[in-house]
Amino acid sequence: MTTSRALIRPYRSTDRDALFDICVRTAENGGDSRHIYPDPELLPNIFAAPYAELEPELAFVVDDGERAVGYVLGTADTPTFVRRFRDEWLPGLAGRYPATAGEPSTPSEVMVRLMHTPERMLVPEIADHPAHLHIDLLPSHQRAGYGRELMDTFLTALAARGVERVHLGMVTANTAARAFYDRLGFSVLPVKDPGPLTYLGRSTRPLTGHGARGTRPGD
Repeated sequence: MTTSRALIRPYRSTDRDALFDICVRTAENGGDSRHIYPDPELLPNIFAAPYAELEPELAFVVDDGERAVGYVLGTADTPTFVRRFRDEWLPGLAGRYPATAGEPSTPSEVMVRLMHTPERMLVPEIADHPAHLHIDLLPSHQRAGYGRELMDTFLTALAARGVERVHLGMVTANTAARAFYDRLGFSVLPVKDPGPLTYLGRSTRPLTGHGARGTRPGD
């Protein structure tokens, strides 16, 4: 639990190391993933850094006065982001993370396959929710209302750009994250074959009430 109030502010390029650290330390159903993925830059290069680089205007962090301890980031238009990920982001990673042949046999290989198939983000059933997001917060700053503040900041930024609806995909087993999203007014978006994910969506209208405290946000 924090002793002083941190601030929500736009992402800066100097937050990159903290962004990577937050992603890795919250990637395993809200917990530390370092024992599963040996390369600490693999997950951030899929789920965090491309958003901060390609749409920095939609990236925000919680700043505790020393560093970023949480973030929300995403895209206003998923099809455009997918195209830019393949054309602008993936070429810089393909040498370090070459596409695997055959079925992935390790957790890292599964993630590399996700990296090389950004089109997986194009889910026809949720095309009317064009924006999507990722939100993560270090344990030290959970249960203090920062997740709600981050989400409200992101939704406000989307609404200002004329985007009416947003979605996210979360690991179905992450029940704590699901409780957080439920309290913020997200609801299930039916998808025929969602795999291990549950897709949730909501409008970009401002948040109301104070029910978001007490549960950590997840992917």
